[in-house]
Amino acid sequence: MPRTYDLIVIGEGVSGLACAGHARRAGLSVATFESNLFGGLVLNVNELDGYPGVESGTHFASELIEANARAGVTSIQEEVTAIRPAGGAFEVSAGGVHGSRQVVIASGARLKKLGVPGESEFEGRGVSSCADCDAPMFQNEDVVVVGGGDSALQEALVLAKFCRRVHIVHRGSRFRARPHFVERIGAEPRVSTIWNATVEAILGGKMVEKVRVKRDRGTGEIASAGLFAYVGLEPNTAFAPPEAARDGRGCLATNGEFETAMPGVWAIGAARAGYSGLLRDAVIEAQRVADSVRDRLD
Repeated sequence: MPRTYDLIVIGEGVSGLACAGHARRAGLSVATFESNLFGGLVLNVNELDGYPGVESGTHFASELIEANARAGVTSIQEEVTAIRPAGGAFEVSAGGVHGSRQVVIASGARLKKLGVPGESEFEGRGVSSCADCDAPMFQNEDVVVVGGGDSALQEALVLAKFCRRVHIVHRGSRFRARPHFVERIGAEPRVSTIWNATVEAILGGKMVEKVRVKRDRGTGEIASAGLFAYVGLEPNTAFAPPEAARDGRGCLATNGEFETAMPGVWAIGAARAGYSGLLRDAVIEAQRVADSVRDRLD
């Protein structure tokens, strides 16, 4: 018979790890499920706002998972494919069937693709989504960053430490990022911005060599050894039961306590409709849901 846990948390990003650890310290039996590397998108972040003294997103996530292991959280490296009600509890399918009294969906989101020619062909050959990982490979090269939010500007600043020139291609006429990122970009001489523009194609031979950009006055090509796109997120919620309502983007709808329309199934972080996108809010949501689950099971 498969073991039944008090709580299964799906996803080992920051929200999932924080929720699991908090619930375990409250005395619940907890398992986390993750099909990829733990940490989620925070692994791409070099500087964490609101967490002074933390070296990086990787460091933060590593501390969380190590603390969970010491506390006795069971970490299972399997992809969750379904959640089904089962006599007042739930069956979670992931390399087998696992039982749980409550379920928290903290599966996060993935970076959107541009959907342009050359993007998939040059993945790992100049097309990247992690400046912190790959920036040293572009020493003294020109690169393109696509986007205008916090992530795009943060990654552009990381790349500027290594690259000769960083071209930000943004479809709007102003950045959406928070003011301190905009100010830092404005003060960085290696970064320039192409406004009201979109990427049409990524070109090259064995590696990325050029990026075709469409602007109001026509289309042109930029010499570039790499492309980093940060144009939004898509939630990882395909496995969630249909009873858990979604918004137009596929994010799970919740009430004020972060419970979905399916009682006993909760959603936090980037998988949830209405999430602020701030790391500190992901941790707050995680702790609140862990407390709610503990109270529900008492």
